[in-house]
Amino acid sequence: VGKLSNEELKEVFSEWNRGELLSFLIEITADIFGVKDDKGEGYLVDKVLDKTGMKGTGKWTVQQAAELSVAAPTIEASLDSRFLSGLKEERVEAAKIFKAGGVEDSLTDQAVDKKKLIDDVRQALYASKICSYAQGMNLIRAKSIEKGWDLKLGELARIWKGGCIIRAIFLDRIKKAYDRNANLANLLIDPEFSKEIIERQAAWRRVVCLAINSGISTPGMSSSLAYFDSYRRERLPANLVQAQRDYFGAHTYERVDMPGSFHTEWSKIAKQSKMY
Repeated sequence: VGKLSNEELKEVFSEWNRGELLSFLIEITADIFGVKDDKGEGYLVDKVLDKTGMKGTGKWTVQQAAELSVAAPTIEASLDSRFLSGLKEERVEAAKIFKAGGVEDSLTDQAVDKKKLIDDVRQALYASKICSYAQGMNLIRAKSIEKGWDLKLGELARIWKGGCIIRAIFLDRIKKAYDRNANLANLLIDPEFSKEIIERQAAWRRVVCLAINSGISTPGMSSSLAYFDSYRRERLPANLVQAQRDYFGAHTYERVDMPGSFHTEWSKIAKQSKMY
């Protein structure tokens, strides 16, 4: 959408690696965008097959999240993206069908403020990163409780600082969050992280809306935003889902105005109402 060249993307990621997004993956992404193809013209990254491999760590993580009933949509979205990338032959055929129907790769050709877009994406990426870490830390805590490991999440962040993939600045902030409150329910509600999320949510929403309107898949940012919007709400439409479960499976439900477990003959009452 921003129509940045590989050289411009290299500069963007290099700049990001000097700020709050400092990390190994941001650093190597800048390097990748700058490598020319030694077997032909252009840049090497554009010649790499868009089919991502996997070793299983993502799958194991998502399986653990499901078994422990821990919401991890950002991590799940990244795994699903790998699965979809593996359907290369199917995607080629799907592209033909939808392009024949008038659906192009990008649905809009609108002019955008390139500098503003870059800054918005930076903020959206950082906010999404916080959500990803929040999900990961919650998963580790749930497993620790299940196994009786008594893991200290702040101490884990300190240990991870020695790794090559994650840089110390962000992990320092995670450690401080758990130092402030060892029983922190979620990184999103730490005073410092919540402040940063609030400051960045407008840019985050602009990026996701622009991507949707342009037909550009952004599963990590979109799922992170949905996670944030669900977590921050006092009341969700899950009451309807629970009513449906009680309707078709007599799974019962709780009420907001009185204690106890309830079951309603929804179908019977609905039929009676139709009679009148």
